[in-house]
Amino acid sequence: MWVRVLGSAAGGGFPQWNCNCPCCQAVRTGSRPCQPRTQSSVAVSPDYRRWFVLNASPDIRCQLLSFPALHPSGTRTSPLQAVLLTDAELDHTLGLLLLREAEHMTIYATEAIHAVLANGTAVLRTLKAYTHVEWHTVIPGQSFALTEHLSCVAFAIPLDKVPRFPTAATMEATIGYRITDHSTGGTLVYAPGVQVITPQVLAAIAGCSCLLFDGTFWRDNEMIQLGVGTKTARQMGHVPISGPGGSLEQLASLPIPRKIYIHINNTNPILLEDAPERRIVEDHGFEVAVDGLELEI
Repeated sequence: MWVRVLGSAAGGGFPQWNCNCPCCQAVRTGSRPCQPRTQSSVAVSPDYRRWFVLNASPDIRCQLLSFPALHPSGTRTSPLQAVLLTDAELDHTLGLLLLREAEHMTIYATEAIHAVLANGTAVLRTLKAYTHVEWHTVIPGQSFALTEHLSCVAFAIPLDKVPRFPTAATMEATIGYRITDHSTGGTLVYAPGVQVITPQVLAAIAGCSCLLFDGTFWRDNEMIQLGVGTKTARQMGHVPISGPGGSLEQLASLPIPRKIYIHINNTNPILLEDAPERRIVEDHGFEVAVDGLELEI
């Protein structure tokens, strides 16, 4: 299985257009070593010919153009087979509208995500006005095949925050994916939005070959401390990396060959390659995702 990180930043990208926090200032001026990043999305393939995209960010067009393996091989063709969604956030779904030129689009997600896209944001209703949409309902815990060698199972991630687009759906609105390559035995876990690391989340992660995990914030009060927000990381639906109960404390000791932080907010100091926070995560066995990172699992 091949994995390509199309985008590694959280919503707004890095730098964020209206932010001049220390990290955004550094990447604009070049005063400290760091790389710009687009909003998070990952592509997965069993053969480097057919690709499945996990979350369609608003930056999807430039992300597809930057990766030759996703370029068309003929008139109006694409190696893109389907899009798998972890939630209904605009940062992960607006890119669907930028793919509207497709004659056919296949989407995998839960019924709760479907409800938000159809009745809340109206992304799905708008998309259907342009192209045929084939919707596959994902049920957490039930495996489904992507190809003859790739299978996928979603796992529920508890989320306790007021939804921006309330619906009547009662199922989990946020999920992670565990993808297995049965030809190699390799497994990828993709979980860009985790509010709390429950025993169920740990069970879904256990034994994987590569973990792409929520690295949105370094500390719980990061936005408040910088004066760019009023909510904590956990209130926004993300477990912080540092501190008691943080992801570094809970995941660093897990025997996973590659552990990589992704979905990194523009305020997070791990984006700065010379930051002490960056050194801490690397010393604990974590990598920091960057756009264009490729993995073979």
